[in-house]
Amino acid sequence: GGEEYAPAPKPLLKDMFSSERRKAKILNFSIAYGKTAHGLRQDWGVTQEEAEETVELWYADRPEVRKWQDNTKKSGAECGYVNTLLGRRRQLPDIQAAGKSAAKGHAERAAINTPIQGGAADIAMLAMLRLRKCEELQKIDYKVIMQVHDEIILEGPAEHKDRALELTRYHMTNPFEKPRREGEDAKQ
Repeated sequence: GGEEYAPAPKPLLKDMFSSERRKAKILNFSIAYGKTAHGLRQDWGVTQEEAEETVELWYADRPEVRKWQDNTKKSGAECGYVNTLLGRRRQLPDIQAAGKSAAKGHAERAAINTPIQGGAADIAMLAMLRLRKCEELQKIDYKVIMQVHDEIILEGPAEHKDRALELTRYHMTNPFEKPRREGEDAKQ
């Protein structure tokens, strides 16, 4: 016969762990966006104790996240709003409510979520605007068709797809104009 312990086919390995990767991704984003142990218990069907332990272990490995979340909620409560990366403001009147309530908890989670999701939307919008202005993409007849979440869809001739992809990646990873140094001519 064959080897008893031959390596498993790669597609099988990929499928074996895809469910776990998906769950880990959901868990990471959920807690990062403010999911509480109570919400985790409901969504994952675990005990309250297991949910609390999971959340605490997650934060123990990422203390800077909890600090940022606490500071963001505090700032939101003081001002009644939070801002995205580019300064778009989300009003959160319920974050200033006294005591604990479902509305206040929702506003606190929105205070955490808005800078992250809103910042990602700001970056995608800037990248899309840069892609629309990109003269090289225009010369090879590529056009921005739409934006869906963090994706920008372009359309153009297949023979230029590699260059269009390269330009798209560049603009999506460098959405901000490069700052000019004092005294530098804008035409340089």
